[in-house]
Amino acid sequence: MSELGNIRIADEVVKTIAAKAAGDVEGVYKLAGGVVDEVSKMLGKKRPTNGVKVEVGEVECSIEVYLVIKYGYQIPKVAEAVQKAVLEEVSKLSGLKVVEVNVYIQNIKVEEVTEEETTEEYED
Repeated sequence: MSELGNIRIADEVVKTIAAKAAGDVEGVYKLAGGVVDEVSKMLGKKRPTNGVKVEVGEVECSIEVYLVIKYGYQIPKVAEAVQKAVLEEVSKLSGLKVVEVNVYIQNIKVEEVTEEETTEEYED
């Protein structure tokens, strides 16, 4: 609380910051939404914060991030990089103390290899 009054940061603001920070980490394919997010998708609602859950208090917050990782990246390293990126960005931009950032790996994205790519590798 300041001399001028209260400042309250909406959950959606923290979700947006966390989603952007997590999505920018190398090795992250996308944030993974849950059942509610799938229903929103069917209804045509786009939510860039799918895959992020937050609990925001007056001075601190906790964050959960659900991810799909690109195949070939070390999962623990990507998860730790996401934790650090989210913690730093949310702390810096919101001024909230981030108590915890929990990362849940929901899936791995294996890139599809086209037939053209495989034949080019073996041609002499």
